[in-house]
Parts: sequence; C-alpha cells; structure tokens
Amino acid sequence: MVAMAFDLYQTITDKIISLLDQGTVPWRRPIRRTAAGDGFPKSMATGKPYRGINVFLLAATSWIKGYDSSYWATFNQVKEKNASVRKGEKSTLVVFWKEWTVEDKNNGEEKKVPLLRHFNVFNADQCEGLKAPDAITIDGPPPPPFVPLDECEKIIAGYANPPTIEHGGGRACYLPREDKIEIAKPERFVSAEDYYATLFHEVAHSTGHERRLNRQEGMASLFGDENYCKEEFVAELGSALLAATAGISPPTIDNAAAYIRGWSKALKEDKKLIVSAAGAAQRAADHVLGVTFETGNPEPPRIELTDGPVP
Repeated sequence: MVAMAFDLYQTITDKIISLLDQGTVPWRRPIRRTAAGDGFPKSMATGKPYRGINVFLLAATSWIKGYDSSYWATFNQVKEKNASVRKGEKSTLVVFWKEWTVEDKNNGEEKKVPLLRHFNVFNADQCEGLKAPDAITIDGPPPPPFVPLDECEKIIAGYANPPTIEHGGGRACYLPREDKIEIAKPERFVSAEDYYATLFHEVAHSTGHERRLNRQEGMASLFGDENYCKEEFVAELGSALLAATAGISPPTIDNAAAYIRGWSKALKEDKKLIVSAAGAAQRAADHVLGVTFETGNPEPPRIELTDGPVP
C-alpha cells in the first residue's frame, strides 16, 4: 500500500475551516483573559510573538478552548521545563518557513529555496507544572464590577422553557444535543453590552432546537453550506433584534454587521439568503420575547445593519 503524501497546505486549510465551523471569527472576542498579557500568541521558548497564519490558528484555538495563557510550547520544550502535558490534551499545528539548499537543475549550482515545515505545540494551560510569564497577575486596579442591565435580564428571565445556561470557561457556544449554552462569566466581558449581545446570539441559536422553532437543518448542517450560513445569520440578526429591544443596540450593531459580512461569499451566491434569515431571526426573537400576534402583542423593533469597515 502506498502511503498518501502529507499535504501541509490542505491540513492548514482544513484546520481553518474546522475553526470557522465552530463559529470562530477573528473580530469577535469580547471576553477578557484572566491571565496577564496582551493575548497575542507567543513562543514559550523565545518569548517572541507568532506571525502569519499561526496567529489565527493559535488565537482561534485559544478562543474555542478557553485558554487564558498566551504562551505555547512543544512537547519537548515542556519536558525541558520539568513540566508535563496533561493526559488527553491535543496539540495545535503551527508552521514556519525554512531555507533548503538544492541543486539548480539548469546550471548545477546550489540555491536556497523556502520550504514550509510544521510542528505541534501545546498551550501553557494544557500543561502541569508549567508556569508561563503571563501566569503572574498584573498589578493595578481590577476591572470594574459587572452591573446587570435590567432590560436584558428581563428578556432572559422571560424566555419560556429556555436552555440551561452555564457560566464558566472562556468561550460562548450553544450545544444543541444538550440544549445548553456555555458562556464565560459576565465579569470577563469587555462590557455588559458585549456580554448580553453574545448571550443573545447563543439564545437565538437555541430557538432552533426541535422543541422550540425546530430549525433542524441549521442545527445539523456542515460549515459552508447554505443552512449553516443561514443559521449564523439567524443567530446574529436575532441577537441584534433582542439587543435593540433591550435598548443596547448602538454598541452591538456594527459588530453584528461585521460578523454577517464575514459570510459575504454566501450572500453573493444567494441573494435571498439574508432575507430568509431575517424572517427566521424575527421569529427567533419573537419566541424569546413571547410575542404572539394573535394576542395583540406589539412587534419588537426592527433594525437596519449599517455599512462600515470590518474590524
């Protein structure tokens, strides 16, 4: 049997698609890290920040997994620090260019060509006994305490038969099989508005569960197909509608527009997609708010996403 060649470029592409498949986008990280540092991925061995595609690969992985540390190390580098990688932890791929000396077929002279290589690293949070530089807390005043927004709390409290909401970790996601929202603690968000906008996004996703509005195609779809894109539109537009209802739309509308423009390819291929998603988003918001037109309840305010540069 002939072994299949390892295609590094395809592996990187697949990894990025996998990250996007989990709802990860570069401009949407409203959660503060608990550790010191700026959150920029860095090498534990050199202290230098990663560059190029590695920034996205490592930062996106940190967001999904909820890692607080900015530092990454290879398995051997962890051992050299008399530390260990926790059992069951999986590594993350990083790549680098290395010059390789080859013979020029035309003139026989040696020349240097760039060769893309790869290795695997672990975040400091995946290790036992490894003290990263950003594990030291920053001196100075702590961030201001989280102050709940009454109108937002009323919306969450009024959601009939809601999913379970668990606070902890460093990410935000909706798990359809468990009918559960996982979201970081409110005080870890940049602002109260960011916390509720993020929570509303996951709440809008939860309305697609089979015991609510039953958007099963969106719940079970694969990244990149029409149903997946539509479900993301539904969640973000639904979040914007709920934010508008609560009176916190100004700080969140631009983020919603940026998120949706990230799916510009899908929008160009299907111009009806956003219109259909907007209708589903309205139904999602109505469901959360308990709005029924038969009972004469007013329709929640509709919003128009403004144009602007993607952050």
